[in-house]
Amino acid sequence: MPSAKRQQLIIQKLKESVQPISGSDFAKLTNVSRQVIVQDVSILKAKNEPIIATSQGYLYLNEQTDNKKQQVIACKHDASQTQEELYLIVDHGVTIKDVIVEHAVYGDITASIRVSNRKEADQFVKKIKATEASYLSALTNGVHLHTLEADSLVKIEAACRDLKKAGILI
Repeated sequence: MPSAKRQQLIIQKLKESVQPISGSDFAKLTNVSRQVIVQDVSILKAKNEPIIATSQGYLYLNEQTDNKKQQVIACKHDASQTQEELYLIVDHGVTIKDVIVEHAVYGDITASIRVSNRKEADQFVKKIKATEASYLSALTNGVHLHTLEADSLVKIEAACRDLKKAGILI
């Protein structure tokens, strides 16, 4: 399949899906390697297609977040509390869009995680462990930011109250 046709297919499938689609799934669908898909997505991003890579796969950002409320929060905890932190947030119907750390050399480093429920939280933590990757917060002694998103500020405030009770919210 030619690259232009493959890239059109990637955009089409992402626009049709509300769930992330992995690079491996695209590779199987188009009979190319995952690395070819990564390159295709990079090209599409360079063409200003609003595609983001999350821990679950690729998403096409349809700007339907007009009615969504967002808030950036500051947290501090060690790696062992990550799953607890994620649960405390998603149990209130809040999505964790990203994690942000301030690096001494690189400045702000932002990674999209898009975790909205316990299953996605479990998958995120499992993937970190399976790949023996470090959490970004390891670069900053546990200090990090999250952009939270929900359909109401009440849900975000409730999640923040629980994070504060757990000693996670700064």
